Formats: sequence, C-alpha cells, structure tokens
Amino acid sequence: MAKLILHQVSIGTLQNINLEVAPEEIVCLSGPSGAGKSRLLRAVADLEPHGGTVKLGNLAQGLVPGHRWRRSVMMVPAESAWWFDTVGEHLYKPMPKALHALGFDEDVSEWSVSRLSSGEKQRLALIRALSREPDVLLLDEPTANLDEKTTRQVEDWLISVIHAQNRPVLWVAHSREQIRRVAKRHFCIEGSKLLELQE
Repeated sequence: MAKLILHQVSIGTLQNINLEVAPEEIVCLSGPSGAGKSRLLRAVADLEPHGGTVKLGNLAQGLVPGHRWRRSVMMVPAESAWWFDTVGEHLYKPMPKALHALGFDEDVSEWSVSRLSSGEKQRLALIRALSREPDVLLLDEPTANLDEKTTRQVEDWLISVIHAQNRPVLWVAHSREQIRRVAKRHFCIEGSKLLELQE
C-alpha cells in the first residue's frame, strides 16, 4: 500500500500544508469549528479545488479522473448521503463480518434507508466505504453520532481493519481521549497551519 502525500496544499484559510501518512498509520486532525478540517479532507478526496499536490505514492491526484481517485482515496463525511431505497443497494459487495462487528445482522441489507437512525447511518457508511476497498480512508468525525460504548466498538473495528489492510488514514476528531486511543500522530489546525501535538 502506498503513502498518502500532501505537498504545499492550500484550501480556504489553510496554506502550504505538507503532510505524509504512511500505510497503516492513523493521523488525527483537530481544531476549532470552521478551521478547515473537513475542507482539507475534501481537497485530499478531490472534492474541492485546491492549491498544491496530493499524491498516493507516485500517483498524482491530477493525473487520475476524479471518480477513480475518489474510489481509491475515499472520504466518509460526518453526515452521509444515501441515494437508493435499501441499505444493501449501497454495498459494493457483501460485508457480513463488518456488519456483525458493528452490531448488525445480515438482514440489515434489506432495511429501508428511511428507517435508519443517525448512528446507524454513520456505522453503515463506514462499512459502505470499506466495501469499495479504497487505498486511503478520510474519516470526518466517524463516531460523532454514537454513544460511548458504540464509539469504542467502532474504534476497535476500524483500527483492526486499518492495520490488517495497511491503509493510510486521516481522521478528523474532537475528543482528545479518542485521539489518544487511535492516533499515531495528531495535528491541530492553528490559523493557516497544521501544528503537530505530542499527546
């Protein structure tokens, strides 16, 4: 699996961001509301125009059609969109182990999306993303709608999957406790820059 590389990336108030995320490494981003955390993820996913260069190994973002890049460098937003009627229609392939790990029976595939709670949508959006087998995960507060017990369940599952599949991960989080549990490195947005924090 290749390294995720940001070189001189600028978007919004963020300027000249340089960051490398190794395979199997979880790097957490934090900062005040409106600081640009989500926009930085969107730049990495090629969802917003930006300055600088994003690469996956030797492959530059600008050399790949947007839809192909986003399949490989996949962002899971805090509020996920759902466009088909049932959960199963959104999964690229069956994910029985993942569903079970996050507290679902396989019959969830037959559930109508309209019956899902915000927490169920958040967990299923993670499974949906991983069903596409991306090379990189960009997670925007992936446990924001979950209680403490379910948050720990999702963290443990994500960490095991990330390590098993050697994915680089950028993870936006607010909770310092969560960051200490999951992150190898932690950067906080201060003004236009990223500042690495030692936990």
